[in-house]
Amino acid sequence: MGREIVFTGKQQFELLDYEEAKLGASEVRGPTLATLISPGTELAWANGDNFPIRPGYAAVFRAEEIGSAVTDVKVGDRLLCMGGHRSTQQFDRWYVLKIPEDMPADLAVVARLMGVSMTTLMTTAARPGEKVIVCGAGPVGYLAAHQCQIAGYDVTVVEPDRGRREKALASGIARTLAAIPVEDVEYRGKVALVIDCSGHEKAVLDGCKIVRKRGEVVLVGVPWKAYTDILAHEILHEVFFNYVVLRSGWEWEVPILSRGFVWEELYEGYNNAPHSTFSGLATALKWLAENRIPTAGMFSAMTPWDPARSYQKLLQKEVEEPFIILDWSAA
Repeated sequence: MGREIVFTGKQQFELLDYEEAKLGASEVRGPTLATLISPGTELAWANGDNFPIRPGYAAVFRAEEIGSAVTDVKVGDRLLCMGGHRSTQQFDRWYVLKIPEDMPADLAVVARLMGVSMTTLMTTAARPGEKVIVCGAGPVGYLAAHQCQIAGYDVTVVEPDRGRREKALASGIARTLAAIPVEDVEYRGKVALVIDCSGHEKAVLDGCKIVRKRGEVVLVGVPWKAYTDILAHEILHEVFFNYVVLRSGWEWEVPILSRGFVWEELYEGYNNAPHSTFSGLATALKWLAENRIPTAGMFSAMTPWDPARSYQKLLQKEVEEPFIILDWSAA
């Protein structure tokens, strides 16, 4: 019997029992060490209308039970998975990644947030050295900016919050601005890619205005609500006359697994795709292990055993750190 966080109603957070399934031959199972809260998504769910919800999508666990067909995972290995906020994790071996021995579990789960923008880097037509604007310096935007910088792009972060801008600058991001500089001749018509991590329609409109012809505006941030009275026509006008490629930042447009991760006969059609969700996660873990993304002082550890208290702190905006970890190791 395990315990998991369940949203049972609007702003109702409970820790409930669940029964573990029978372990499959190709599966591994073990106790959860840490899970990552995605505040924007999870608080939006908590204020929604469809319940119950079992939140969470990033976890690290320690392998304790190994299926009979699994040969490359051993007891004691720590594994990254797309697991929920629950006390144990159980996944097919193909859907876990070993994390480096000296990497803390709370750092490893950050790779999952990086995976969102990894898809953008895999699919964009922009090339290293070109101008990229990242809108929004929350957790995903902060990571996206560093990922683009590591990949060799000329990165500017746009973030209205001064504190977030200062943190981005202190972390090594070269330039930050409070708004997209749509009239600046150094930017207008010269930006190859805008990654919107804010979900704000004004950022999308201004992104469409500033990109070069056939430049891309990628929607990574979820538009949970309308912030302005901007009409769709205004965005359509810029897309049409500026030849903008406006597209979703849908992270699942690449295969979950690529060649080398799967049996080709089971995944015919995917076996010639070199990029995948899990290859992106592997790269994210590598960059984190190499300390290429500053994260010191950016974590807040919270208890999973009293979810009402933990989530109320988020609802009341009492947590300033961008990476919010539920520590399941302190049972």
